[in-house]
Amino acid sequence: MTTLRRCAGDPRAAPRTRRREVLAWLGSGLLAPRRAWAQPSPALPVIGYLGPESPEPFASRLAAFREGLAEAGLVEGRDVAIAFRWAEGHYERLPGLARELVERRVAVLAAPGGAPVALAAKAATATMAATATIPVVFEMGGDPVALGIVQDLARPRGNVTGVSSLSVEVSRKRLEFLHEAVPAATTFAVAFNPASPTAPAQLRSLHEAAETLGVQLRASPVGGEADFEPIVAAAAARRPGGLVFTSDPYFALRSRLLADLALRYALPAVTQTRDFPLAGGLMSYGGDFTQTHRLAGLYAGRILRGERPADLPVQLVTKVELFVNLKAAAGLGVTVPPALLSSADTVIE
Repeated sequence: MTTLRRCAGDPRAAPRTRRREVLAWLGSGLLAPRRAWAQPSPALPVIGYLGPESPEPFASRLAAFREGLAEAGLVEGRDVAIAFRWAEGHYERLPGLARELVERRVAVLAAPGGAPVALAAKAATATMAATATIPVVFEMGGDPVALGIVQDLARPRGNVTGVSSLSVEVSRKRLEFLHEAVPAATTFAVAFNPASPTAPAQLRSLHEAAETLGVQLRASPVGGEADFEPIVAAAAARRPGGLVFTSDPYFALRSRLLADLALRYALPAVTQTRDFPLAGGLMSYGGDFTQTHRLAGLYAGRILRGERPADLPVQLVTKVELFVNLKAAAGLGVTVPPALLSSADTVIE
């Protein structure tokens, strides 16, 4: 009240007051557009990346995935963010990790690294009605139709699509190639991962091949890294002999360890991935993982660009590569037949 009275009795008060009001009005008008211009940019879309292992052994595959994203015109950090969840080799953790990514409402759920990852990703989206439309892009070596991941390769329908190689289907060829390299062997060991949904089919195929070749198989389940050395040692004790690893990311991503054991026990062995002979093992036969992971990244990018997974047919990577390490063969006393060498994609000398 005192202030009002003073202003009313002071002839200079009204002009000052009006000047302040005018300036305040002008200021509000000038600042309003600036506040609009200063609005933060929209958050980047997020790809949820469900990995069966840890980042280090998955580095080359992750690099291929990012290459595929780049082909779609997307760069991590500039156009898209990636939220990672790693199972550290424990497949039983995959369902919970997949649910975490789904609850985060990621734009795309990438599930590279085999059937267990794909199944966990699909289940996480299917069991949560509010998020069932989250697209899933898988990468695996088995048949996604036989495993119930998609209904049809050409028209996957639903929210799931991806890439499949022939790594699982060619398990029997590994036994055949190893038998060519060690023709005197009458018994071969087989290491398989009982947690893999493709293991039963691979074992059936291997037993059929063994019957055709007239050899015996000794199949051993692998529950963890501690099982590798006893299996390798037992296989090496039956000379001549050899060891076949079924297709499984758990084995593929431990190629260095498996190669070291094969060298230590002087055992001819074959796995699905080139990483094994490159690390000193005898041979490998399987799909090109760099191509499958790159295509998975490309599909994730295309979906972020607006395409629907139902309209993207499952990509089949038909390239299967045979690697032979002649240095390892010499150390093992194995003479690789010329016919086998001529069919190899890469011979390491």
